[in-house]
This record gives sequence, C-alpha cells and structure tokens, in this order.
Amino acid sequence: MEYRKLGNSELEVSAIGFGAWAIGGWMWGGTDRKEALAAVQEAIEAGITTIDTAPVYGFGLSERIVGEAVKGRRDRVQILTKYGLRWDSEKGEHYFDTQDPEGKPIKLYKYAGKESVIQECENSLRRLGTDYIDLYQIHWPDPTTPIEETMLAVEKLIQDGKVRAAGVCNYSVEQMRKAEKVLALASNQVPYGMVNRGAEKDLIPYCMRNKKGVIAYSPLQRGLLTGKIDMNYKFAPGDHRPSTPFFRPENRRKILDALEKIRPLLDGSGATFAQLAIAWTIRRPGIISALVGARSKDQVKENVKALDIKLKDDELQMIDKLLNELNLKL
Repeated sequence: MEYRKLGNSELEVSAIGFGAWAIGGWMWGGTDRKEALAAVQEAIEAGITTIDTAPVYGFGLSERIVGEAVKGRRDRVQILTKYGLRWDSEKGEHYFDTQDPEGKPIKLYKYAGKESVIQECENSLRRLGTDYIDLYQIHWPDPTTPIEETMLAVEKLIQDGKVRAAGVCNYSVEQMRKAEKVLALASNQVPYGMVNRGAEKDLIPYCMRNKKGVIAYSPLQRGLLTGKIDMNYKFAPGDHRPSTPFFRPENRRKILDALEKIRPLLDGSGATFAQLAIAWTIRRPGIISALVGARSKDQVKENVKALDIKLKDDELQMIDKLLNELNLKL
C-alpha cells in the first residue's frame, strides 16, 4: 500500500481508502453485517488505513459496523466520518425523501448549525466506539447556516481533542475559501473518476495550489466501471443506481462501449476494469486517496491489486482520448 500526506494535516492516508456507504445498506439494497465486518477487517489487513463512513449510511449502521470492525485495531486506521445530514430533525434545508432499512419514510435535511455539529460528533463517537475522529467532514453544504458558524463548531471539536483534522465534502472553491477564514482544511472529498472529471476544471487545481488533499469518491462510478453491470443487469429492490444519470441507458451504453475499447490494455495482465479504474484515479494529479466501496473480503482483495497496475504514457493518452469522446448526457 502507498501512504500519502493529507494536505497540511498530520494525517497520512492510504492511496486506496475503504468507502463504507454500501455496507450501511441504505440505497444499496440492504447489507450482510457479517460480510461487511469481514470486508472492513480484510481492508485493514491489506494495508488500507483509511476508512470513510457517515451517520446517514444506514442511519448509524455503517458507523456501528466500522466501530466493531476496528475494535482492537484503532491505532492502525484513520476514521473519516461526516456531519450535516439529519434525519432526526427538520432544521435546515430539505434534501430529499427516502426510507430507512425497515421501509419507514424519512426526510433528510442539510443542517450544520453549531450545536447540531457538536451533537452529531458525540453520536458518531458513540457509534464508532472511539474517543476521536481523524477527519471530520461536512457531508454537503448547508445553505441555511453560515459556513463560518459551522467551522467554528469543528474548531471547538479540534480544541477539545475529539477531532484531529477538518475536511469538507462537495464544497466549491468559494466555499472552501470561506471555511478557511476560520480554520485550516485538510481536504475536500468530491466525486471523481474516469467518467466524472468535473473537479479537474477548478477544484483540483485550487487544492493543489493551496496544499489541500483531494479525496475521490465513486471512482468506479458506483460499480459501473467494473464492467460487470451490463445493459441487462438486475438491481436489487431499494438500489438507487438505476435512477442516477450515469446509469441511464444511453450513458451506460456509451461507457460500456468505451470499456470494450480499453479491454486490450487488460489482455494477458489478469487485471480487471475495476483495478484499472482505481489505478487511473490514484495516479491523477492532486488525488491523494480514492475511496472504493466493498461488501466482501474478495472485493477488497481485488481492489488492492490496483496498486500493481502501471500505466504507460501512451496507454494513458489512449484512455484519455476515449474518455474525452464519451459525450455523456448528464
């Protein structure tokens, strides 16, 4: 495994991180707790030290699974979690309606008022079974609360020793600038991968200039870049992916066709499309860590093999040419 410094913080994260959204089951058609625990523990044994979760992933379930999995291994990992999405309060901006794992209707709100952030941190610490969080990140911007107020709450949590470093997710450059008037940010976690490169326009260059780490989420585009989700793939009930833009039939077809053109790069190597996509992502300028979800030990073992893939300049140019010609309708 490779380890990289996260911005100007004291954290050193693994180039491949464990994304723990899917093990929470919410929006992924459920979860197998035993397999989820084994997946996190396998990741740690494989050298993945960076585990990213959030309260809303299974409404506490993902954090509880992570907490159980790292028991006795806490000193070997960095726990990254989030705040700012509430399902137990109606403060802030309504985000969307969803269902909990039992099918009960739930309304999600974006809210990051000072007292709410501090309360969320206490809740996460309890579920995770730890007394500190390595990187605490706002999940989505909250337009109803001044950014300065939110960051003052995180600053207090850092002063109290409950948080080691502050991060954000899905923030624009301007929002990062406002946040940094209060405290230093270690990172911004954004969607990024072979078919989703919007962050290259201004966000990644800004982070590189200002020594902020970029953590890429959904580098496999929620499984689409594995090549295993063809046009006839059957999704489990409750799986959110068919309703998302990249999974629209016309976009899925274009992406699958591009993967077939890339296939010759894999011939004879034994590598998979997923490993290629992960390898491509962690070698991009400014990307410090790529979060890759896994729901079983075998998936973890496959993911870490991406470190063995070495792409030549001409191969990278060929991939970029194909990607630039995709013309997805998003």
